[in-house]
Amino acid sequence: MLLDIIILISLLALGYYFGQRAEKKHYKSIIERENQLIKLPLVALKTPPPIKQYEVNAALVTGSVVISIDFFKKFIASLKMLFGGRLTTYESLLDRARREALLRLREQAKIRNAFVVLNTRIETASISKSSGRREGSIGSIEVVAYGTAISMTNRRRNITS
Repeated sequence: MLLDIIILISLLALGYYFGQRAEKKHYKSIIERENQLIKLPLVALKTPPPIKQYEVNAALVTGSVVISIDFFKKFIASLKMLFGGRLTTYESLLDRARREALLRLREQAKIRNAFVVLNTRIETASISKSSGRREGSIGSIEVVAYGTAISMTNRRRNITS
């Protein structure tokens, strides 16, 4: 009995350590990539600004990510659900997933030489594990960001007016 408790506590401690380490590494990567792509704005406008002298190209760009919650955070969230209140363990999971999806969207837009991404939208879905466990238990989440990348060619349009 005592050995089982020691093993459980050891596994929780290892899960906490490696989960925190992976999360910090991911946040560091996100911050570095955000700093590189900060000049590419993502906006909710549906129509591009009028540009009369250059040919404007538009393309759909997406960024998608699936992130799983580690066992320790899931355990802590289960305990917090007993008493109510904010589930900060899930908040950081959602924050990382949203930021990663938006970064992947920006990276696709940069490949297309876009100067702005219009009509940017984010969709979130939870992927539940229901194999013999509680219904609605979150295993991982998917975040999809999409928008219209606007770029210009150097070729001038023939203006007849």
